[in-house]
Amino acid sequence: MINIVVLSAISMLISLLITPIVIKYSKKLHLTDKPNQRKVHKAPVPTLGGLAIFLSFIIGLLIQNPVSEFHLAIICAAFLIVALGIIDDLKDLSPRVKMLTQIAAAALVVYWGGLQVDFINLPFGGRFEFGILSPLITIFWIVGVTNAINFIDGLDGLAAGVSSIALLTIAGMAMSMGDVYVTTMALVLFFSTVGFLRYNFFPAKIFMGDTGALFLGFMISVLALLGFKNVTFISFIVPIFILAVPISDTLIAMIRRFINKQPVSSPDSSHMHHRFIRLGFTHKQAVLLIYVLSAMFSLAAVLFSMTTIWGSILIFIVAMCVIQALIENLEMINSDYKPLTNLFKKALRHKS
Repeated sequence: MINIVVLSAISMLISLLITPIVIKYSKKLHLTDKPNQRKVHKAPVPTLGGLAIFLSFIIGLLIQNPVSEFHLAIICAAFLIVALGIIDDLKDLSPRVKMLTQIAAAALVVYWGGLQVDFINLPFGGRFEFGILSPLITIFWIVGVTNAINFIDGLDGLAAGVSSIALLTIAGMAMSMGDVYVTTMALVLFFSTVGFLRYNFFPAKIFMGDTGALFLGFMISVLALLGFKNVTFISFIVPIFILAVPISDTLIAMIRRFINKQPVSSPDSSHMHHRFIRLGFTHKQAVLLIYVLSAMFSLAAVLFSMTTIWGSILIFIVAMCVIQALIENLEMINSDYKPLTNLFKKALRHKS
Protein backbone atom coordinates (compact mmCIF):
# COMPACT_ATOMS: atom_id res chain seq x y z
CA MET A 1 0.00 0.00 0.00
CA ILE A 2 2.95 2.34 0.69
CA ASN A 3 4.09 1.77 -2.90
CA ILE A 4 0.65 2.88 -4.14
CA VAL A 5 0.91 6.14 -2.17
CA VAL A 6 4.48 6.83 -3.36
CA LEU A 7 3.71 6.03 -6.98
CA SER A 8 0.48 8.03 -6.81
CA ALA A 9 2.49 11.01 -5.56
CA ILE A 10 4.27 10.93 -8.92
CA SER A 11 0.90 12.01 -10.37
CA MET A 12 1.16 15.20 -8.29
CA LEU A 13 4.62 15.89 -9.68
CA ILE A 14 3.32 15.30 -13.21
CA SER A 15 0.39 17.63 -12.53
CA LEU A 16 2.75 20.30 -11.19
CA LEU A 17 4.77 20.05 -14.43
CA ILE A 18 1.88 19.79 -16.91
CA THR A 19 -0.33 22.58 -15.52
CA PRO A 20 2.10 25.45 -16.39
CA ILE A 21 2.26 24.09 -19.95
CA VAL A 22 -1.55 24.18 -20.20
CA ILE A 23 -1.50 27.74 -18.79
CA LYS A 24 1.03 28.81 -21.41
CA TYR A 25 -0.87 27.41 -24.38
CA SER A 26 -4.28 28.50 -23.07
CA LYS A 27 -2.97 32.07 -23.06
CA LYS A 28 -1.32 31.65 -26.43
CA LEU A 29 -4.52 30.31 -28.02
CA HIS A 30 -6.72 32.79 -26.08
CA LEU A 31 -8.57 29.96 -24.33
CA THR A 32 -9.64 32.01 -21.33
CA ASP A 33 -12.65 32.38 -19.06
CA LYS A 34 -14.01 35.91 -19.52
CA PRO A 35 -15.46 37.78 -16.50
CA ASN A 36 -19.19 38.58 -16.30
CA GLN A 37 -21.77 39.65 -13.72
CA ARG A 38 -21.97 36.14 -12.20
CA LYS A 39 -18.23 35.52 -11.94
CA VAL A 40 -15.95 36.89 -9.26
CA HIS A 41 -12.75 37.23 -11.30
CA LYS A 42 -12.12 40.60 -12.97
CA ALA A 43 -9.76 39.59 -15.78
CA PRO A 44 -9.63 36.69 -18.29
CA VAL A 45 -8.11 33.53 -16.76
CA PRO A 46 -6.75 30.54 -18.74
CA THR A 47 -9.15 27.62 -18.74
CA LEU A 48 -8.93 23.92 -19.71
CA GLY A 49 -7.04 23.23 -16.48
CA GLY A 50 -9.08 20.06 -16.20
CA LEU A 51 -6.99 18.71 -19.05
CA ALA A 52 -3.92 18.87 -16.79
CA ILE A 53 -5.74 16.89 -14.09
CA PHE A 54 -6.91 14.31 -16.61
CA LEU A 55 -3.50 13.83 -18.25
CA SER A 56 -1.79 13.49 -14.86
CA PHE A 57 -4.42 10.95 -13.83
CA ILE A 58 -4.02 8.88 -17.01
CA ILE A 59 -0.20 8.87 -16.74
CA GLY A 60 -0.55 7.85 -13.08
CA LEU A 61 -2.80 4.96 -14.09
CA LEU A 62 -0.27 3.82 -16.68
CA ILE A 63 2.31 3.70 -13.87
CA GLN A 64 -0.02 1.94 -11.40
CA ASN A 65 -1.92 -0.28 -13.87
CA PRO A 66 -4.90 -0.97 -11.54
CA VAL A 67 -6.98 -4.03 -12.40
CA SER A 68 -10.77 -4.27 -12.20
CA GLU A 69 -13.59 -5.70 -14.27
CA PHE A 70 -14.99 -2.17 -14.51
CA HIS A 71 -11.74 -0.44 -15.46
CA LEU A 72 -12.02 -0.22 -19.25
CA ALA A 73 -15.62 1.03 -19.15
CA ILE A 74 -14.74 3.67 -16.54
CA ILE A 75 -11.76 4.98 -18.51
CA CYS A 76 -13.68 5.10 -21.83
CA ALA A 77 -16.55 6.94 -20.14
CA ALA A 78 -14.05 9.34 -18.55
CA PHE A 79 -12.62 10.12 -22.01
CA LEU A 80 -16.15 10.91 -23.20
CA ILE A 81 -16.75 13.22 -20.22
CA VAL A 82 -13.45 15.03 -20.80
CA ALA A 83 -14.22 15.46 -24.50
CA LEU A 84 -17.59 16.94 -23.53
CA GLY A 85 -15.89 19.32 -21.10
CA ILE A 86 -13.31 20.50 -23.64
CA ILE A 87 -15.96 21.20 -26.29
CA ASP A 88 -18.15 22.96 -23.73
CA ASP A 89 -15.25 25.14 -22.53
CA LEU A 90 -14.53 26.12 -26.13
CA LYS A 91 -18.04 26.42 -27.57
CA ASP A 92 -20.48 26.62 -24.60
CA LEU A 93 -22.80 23.70 -25.35
CA SER A 94 -26.51 23.67 -24.51
CA PRO A 95 -27.60 22.08 -21.18
CA ARG A 96 -29.50 19.39 -23.11
CA VAL A 97 -26.42 18.25 -25.06
CA LYS A 98 -24.35 18.19 -21.86
CA MET A 99 -26.98 16.18 -19.99
CA LEU A 100 -27.43 13.62 -22.78
CA THR A 101 -23.66 13.12 -23.05
CA GLN A 102 -23.36 12.64 -19.28
CA ILE A 103 -26.16 10.07 -19.40
CA ALA A 104 -24.34 8.30 -22.23
CA ALA A 105 -21.11 8.19 -20.20
CA ALA A 106 -22.96 6.86 -17.15
CA ALA A 107 -24.73 4.27 -19.33
CA LEU A 108 -21.33 3.07 -20.57
CA VAL A 109 -20.30 2.29 -17.01
CA VAL A 110 -23.64 0.70 -16.16
CA TYR A 111 -24.47 -1.34 -19.26
CA TRP A 112 -20.99 -2.10 -20.62
CA GLY A 113 -19.01 -2.15 -17.38
CA GLY A 114 -21.82 -3.76 -15.38
CA LEU A 115 -21.43 -1.39 -12.45
CA GLN A 116 -24.74 -0.84 -10.67
CA VAL A 117 -26.28 -0.92 -7.22
CA ASP A 118 -28.68 -3.88 -7.16
CA PHE A 119 -29.80 -3.73 -3.53
CA ILE A 120 -29.10 -2.36 -0.07
CA ASN A 121 -29.07 -4.32 3.17
CA LEU A 122 -31.53 -2.73 5.60
CA PRO A 123 -30.27 -1.80 9.10
CA PHE A 124 -32.77 -3.95 11.01
CA GLY A 125 -32.58 -7.02 8.79
CA GLY A 126 -33.53 -7.98 5.24
CA ARG A 127 -32.62 -6.08 2.10
CA PHE A 128 -34.29 -3.85 -0.44
CA GLU A 129 -33.93 -4.91 -4.10
CA PHE A 130 -33.90 -2.18 -6.74
CA GLY A 131 -34.81 -4.64 -9.50
CA ILE A 132 -35.35 -3.12 -12.95
CA LEU A 133 -34.77 0.36 -11.48
CA SER A 134 -31.18 -0.50 -10.58
CA PRO A 135 -29.58 0.83 -13.82
CA LEU A 136 -31.65 4.03 -13.70
CA ILE A 137 -30.79 4.69 -10.04
CA THR A 138 -27.10 4.16 -10.78
CA ILE A 139 -27.18 6.50 -13.80
CA PHE A 140 -29.08 9.10 -11.76
CA TRP A 141 -26.41 8.96 -9.03
CA ILE A 142 -23.51 9.34 -11.50
CA VAL A 143 -25.10 12.23 -13.43
CA GLY A 144 -26.25 13.94 -10.22
CA VAL A 145 -22.83 13.94 -8.55
CA THR A 146 -21.12 14.91 -11.83
CA ASN A 147 -23.24 18.06 -11.99
CA ALA A 148 -22.96 18.73 -8.25
CA ILE A 149 -19.19 19.18 -8.51
CA ASN A 150 -19.66 21.33 -11.62
CA PHE A 151 -22.17 23.58 -9.83
CA ILE A 152 -19.79 24.45 -6.97
CA ASP A 153 -16.96 25.39 -9.34
CA GLY A 154 -17.46 29.11 -8.74
CA LEU A 155 -14.42 30.27 -6.75
CA ASP A 156 -10.68 29.78 -7.16
CA GLY A 157 -9.72 26.35 -5.83
CA LEU A 158 -13.20 25.50 -4.56
CA ALA A 159 -14.14 22.49 -6.70
CA ALA A 160 -10.56 21.16 -6.71
CA GLY A 161 -10.28 21.42 -2.93
CA VAL A 162 -13.69 19.91 -2.14
CA SER A 163 -12.99 17.11 -4.63
CA SER A 164 -9.60 16.45 -3.04
CA ILE A 165 -11.17 16.12 0.41
CA ALA A 166 -13.79 13.72 -0.97
CA LEU A 167 -11.19 11.65 -2.83
CA LEU A 168 -8.90 11.37 0.20
CA THR A 169 -11.86 10.25 2.32
CA ILE A 170 -12.92 7.65 -0.26
CA ALA A 171 -9.32 6.41 -0.54
CA GLY A 172 -8.97 6.12 3.25
CA MET A 173 -12.22 4.21 3.67
CA ALA A 174 -11.48 1.95 0.69
CA MET A 175 -8.03 1.22 2.14
CA SER A 176 -9.60 0.25 5.47
CA MET A 177 -11.88 -2.19 3.60
CA GLY A 178 -8.98 -3.65 1.61
CA ASP A 179 -10.29 -2.37 -1.74
CA VAL A 180 -7.03 -1.89 -3.65
CA TYR A 181 -8.64 -0.75 -6.91
CA VAL A 182 -10.73 2.08 -5.44
CA THR A 183 -7.82 3.10 -3.18
CA THR A 184 -5.45 3.28 -6.16
CA MET A 185 -7.85 5.20 -8.42
CA ALA A 186 -8.82 7.65 -5.67
CA LEU A 187 -5.21 8.33 -4.64
CA VAL A 188 -3.98 8.86 -8.21
CA LEU A 189 -6.82 11.31 -8.85
CA PHE A 190 -6.31 12.97 -5.45
CA PHE A 191 -2.63 13.68 -6.09
CA SER A 192 -3.34 14.82 -9.67
CA THR A 193 -5.91 17.30 -8.32
CA VAL A 194 -3.70 18.56 -5.48
CA GLY A 195 -0.90 19.26 -7.98
CA PHE A 196 -3.32 21.31 -10.07
CA LEU A 197 -4.62 23.09 -6.94
CA ARG A 198 -1.17 24.67 -6.54
CA TYR A 199 -2.05 26.86 -9.55
CA ASN A 200 -5.82 26.98 -9.05
CA PHE A 201 -6.02 28.29 -5.47
CA PHE A 202 -6.69 32.01 -4.99
CA PRO A 203 -5.56 33.96 -6.91
CA ALA A 204 -5.97 31.33 -9.64
CA LYS A 205 -3.53 31.21 -12.51
CA ILE A 206 -5.82 28.76 -14.31
CA PHE A 207 -9.38 27.40 -14.02
CA MET A 208 -10.30 23.73 -14.42
CA GLY A 209 -13.34 24.65 -16.52
CA ASP A 210 -16.10 22.17 -17.26
CA THR A 211 -13.36 19.80 -18.44
CA GLY A 212 -12.09 19.39 -14.89
CA ALA A 213 -15.32 19.82 -12.93
CA LEU A 214 -17.27 17.26 -14.98
CA PHE A 215 -14.35 14.81 -14.96
CA LEU A 216 -13.84 15.06 -11.19
CA GLY A 217 -17.57 14.78 -10.53
CA PHE A 218 -17.87 11.74 -12.77
CA MET A 219 -14.89 9.93 -11.25
CA ILE A 220 -15.93 10.72 -7.66
CA SER A 221 -19.46 9.43 -8.33
CA VAL A 222 -18.13 6.18 -9.80
CA LEU A 223 -15.49 5.60 -7.11
CA ALA A 224 -18.00 6.28 -4.32
CA LEU A 225 -20.37 3.83 -5.99
CA LEU A 226 -17.63 1.19 -6.32
CA GLY A 227 -16.58 1.60 -2.71
CA PHE A 228 -20.04 1.27 -1.19
CA LYS A 229 -22.16 -0.77 -3.63
CA ASN A 230 -24.47 -3.44 -2.25
CA VAL A 231 -23.69 -2.70 1.38
CA THR A 232 -25.83 -1.74 4.36
CA PHE A 233 -28.35 1.07 4.27
CA ILE A 234 -26.16 2.98 6.73
CA SER A 235 -23.07 2.64 4.52
CA PHE A 236 -25.09 3.62 1.46
CA ILE A 237 -25.48 7.07 3.03
CA VAL A 238 -21.70 7.40 3.56
CA PRO A 239 -20.90 8.75 0.05
CA ILE A 240 -23.77 11.22 0.43
CA PHE A 241 -22.11 12.50 3.61
CA ILE A 242 -18.73 12.74 1.88
CA LEU A 243 -20.32 14.84 -0.88
CA ALA A 244 -22.78 16.67 1.40
CA VAL A 245 -21.63 20.18 0.42
CA PRO A 246 -21.92 19.87 -3.40
CA ILE A 247 -25.03 17.66 -3.22
CA SER A 248 -26.90 19.97 -0.83
CA ASP A 249 -25.85 23.06 -2.81
CA THR A 250 -27.18 21.47 -6.01
CA LEU A 251 -30.48 20.34 -4.49
CA ILE A 252 -31.03 23.78 -2.93
CA ALA A 253 -30.31 25.45 -6.29
CA MET A 254 -32.94 23.24 -7.95
CA ILE A 255 -35.52 24.08 -5.25
CA ARG A 256 -34.67 27.78 -5.44
CA ARG A 257 -35.09 27.87 -9.22
CA PHE A 258 -38.35 25.93 -9.02
CA ILE A 259 -39.74 28.39 -6.45
CA ASN A 260 -38.59 31.34 -8.58
CA LYS A 261 -40.05 29.68 -11.70
CA GLN A 262 -36.67 29.51 -13.45
CA PRO A 263 -35.31 26.65 -15.58
CA VAL A 264 -33.43 24.15 -13.40
CA SER A 265 -30.32 24.52 -15.57
CA SER A 266 -30.31 28.34 -15.47
CA PRO A 267 -27.30 29.84 -13.64
CA ASP A 268 -27.67 32.18 -10.67
CA SER A 269 -25.57 33.86 -7.99
CA SER A 270 -27.08 32.28 -4.88
CA HIS A 271 -24.85 29.24 -4.42
CA MET A 272 -23.20 28.69 -1.05
CA HIS A 273 -19.94 30.34 -2.08
CA HIS A 274 -21.77 33.40 -3.45
CA ARG A 275 -23.70 33.79 -0.19
CA PHE A 276 -20.54 33.61 1.95
CA ILE A 277 -18.99 36.42 -0.09
CA ARG A 278 -22.16 38.53 0.23
CA LEU A 279 -21.91 38.11 4.01
CA GLY A 280 -18.54 39.86 3.87
CA PHE A 281 -16.09 36.97 3.71
CA THR A 282 -13.16 37.36 1.33
CA HIS A 283 -12.70 35.05 -1.64
CA LYS A 284 -10.09 32.99 0.17
CA GLN A 285 -12.05 32.88 3.44
CA ALA A 286 -15.18 31.62 1.65
CA VAL A 287 -13.22 28.81 0.01
CA LEU A 288 -11.50 27.82 3.26
CA LEU A 289 -14.85 27.82 5.10
CA ILE A 290 -16.31 25.42 2.56
CA TYR A 291 -13.16 23.26 2.85
CA VAL A 292 -13.77 23.06 6.61
CA LEU A 293 -17.43 22.14 6.04
CA SER A 294 -16.42 19.43 3.56
CA ALA A 295 -13.83 18.05 5.98
CA MET A 296 -16.40 18.02 8.79
CA PHE A 297 -18.90 16.07 6.70
CA SER A 298 -16.16 13.67 5.58
CA LEU A 299 -15.25 13.06 9.24
CA ALA A 300 -18.95 12.51 9.95
CA ALA A 301 -19.00 9.94 7.12
CA VAL A 302 -16.13 8.03 8.71
CA LEU A 303 -17.78 8.09 12.15
CA PHE A 304 -21.11 7.21 10.56
CA SER A 305 -19.65 4.02 9.11
CA MET A 306 -17.98 2.98 12.39
CA THR A 307 -20.67 3.61 15.01
CA THR A 308 -23.83 1.73 15.98
CA ILE A 309 -27.14 2.18 14.18
CA TRP A 310 -28.42 4.58 16.85
CA GLY A 311 -25.14 6.48 16.75
CA SER A 312 -25.48 6.76 12.98
CA ILE A 313 -29.03 8.09 13.36
CA LEU A 314 -27.78 10.75 15.81
CA ILE A 315 -24.96 11.81 13.45
CA PHE A 316 -27.47 11.96 10.58
CA ILE A 317 -29.87 14.20 12.55
CA VAL A 318 -27.05 16.56 13.61
CA ALA A 319 -25.76 16.77 10.03
CA MET A 320 -29.23 17.57 8.68
CA CYS A 321 -29.64 20.31 11.29
CA VAL A 322 -26.26 21.81 10.30
CA ILE A 323 -27.24 21.84 6.61
CA GLN A 324 -30.63 23.35 7.42
CA ALA A 325 -29.01 26.05 9.56
CA LEU A 326 -26.65 26.90 6.69
CA ILE A 327 -29.52 27.12 4.20
CA GLU A 328 -31.46 29.48 6.44
CA ASN A 329 -28.64 31.72 7.64
CA LEU A 330 -27.14 32.06 4.16
CA GLU A 331 -30.67 32.63 2.75
CA MET A 332 -29.94 30.16 -0.03
CA ILE A 333 -33.64 29.71 -0.90
CA ASN A 334 -35.02 33.11 0.12
CA SER A 335 -34.97 35.46 3.10
CA ASP A 336 -38.33 34.19 4.42
CA TYR A 337 -37.44 30.48 4.52
CA LYS A 338 -36.29 29.97 8.13
CA PRO A 339 -38.37 27.17 9.75
CA LEU A 340 -35.57 25.89 12.02
CA THR A 341 -34.58 29.40 13.11
CA ASN A 342 -38.20 30.31 13.85
CA LEU A 343 -38.68 27.07 15.80
CA PHE A 344 -35.56 27.82 17.84
CA LYS A 345 -36.78 31.36 18.57
CA LYS A 346 -40.19 30.07 19.66
CA ALA A 347 -38.52 27.57 21.99
CA LEU A 348 -36.41 30.34 23.56
CA ARG A 349 -39.47 32.56 24.03
CA HIS A 350 -41.40 29.67 25.58
CA LYS A 351 -38.49 28.91 27.92
CA SER A 352 -38.24 32.53 29.06
